[in-house]
Amino acid sequence: MRFLVAFASLSMCATGLYAADTAADRLQDSAVVLREIMGAPDKGIPHDLLEKARCIMIVPGLKKGAFIVGGEYGKGFAMCRRPGSQQWGAPAAITMSGGSFGFQIGGSDTDVVVLAMNQRGMERLMSDKFQLGADASVAAGPVGRTAQAETDLELRAEMLSWSRSRGVFAGISLNGAVVKPDQGANEQLYGHKMSNRDILASNMRPPAAARELIAELNRYSPHREGSGTAARERH
Repeated sequence: MRFLVAFASLSMCATGLYAADTAADRLQDSAVVLREIMGAPDKGIPHDLLEKARCIMIVPGLKKGAFIVGGEYGKGFAMCRRPGSQQWGAPAAITMSGGSFGFQIGGSDTDVVVLAMNQRGMERLMSDKFQLGADASVAAGPVGRTAQAETDLELRAEMLSWSRSRGVFAGISLNGAVVKPDQGANEQLYGHKMSNRDILASNMRPPAAARELIAELNRYSPHREGSGTAARERH
């Protein structure tokens, strides 16, 4: 009984953490996370990987509840290249939850970035639910200016992932994390219910709140006519 009360209290606290946090706020936070991570070229995500990626997920401030039931929960966004283009499209809201991922510092907020490197990874993001490591292969992403020394595992992985906690940025394997659409946040952004597939597979206009994040993505993975085609074919 005491455990159930404690668990309920934790759930209420977690809900409270996000009650005043809007989808537009999280888009701004996501832009800040990407800008800060990519602002250190020797310690950020390799530019060539970002340019090859089909999609990106950013979860700013994933919460770790280590004191009662070690687990994580966070809200963020997935964005993919527009169909037939290298330009970044509209954001689809997601939630990420699961067991302990082995983050560097327990009980802290952790920013998470995941790149979907091929069409299979992109399809996972359009599903109603998927688990990293089970439904989608995931590997810890390399850190540095380039990714020329990619391992066979990284080349085969549908997704590459990184985390940042208290300024420490590193590749991390998010095995066990469950990703789902955040339908409430999508309705906030677009004014009506939309599935993540409807958003990610379309050429719809991004909401104004996404402009800063799209600008950051374009800054570090600029649109180049015809670029990325060969990379997509390899996958």
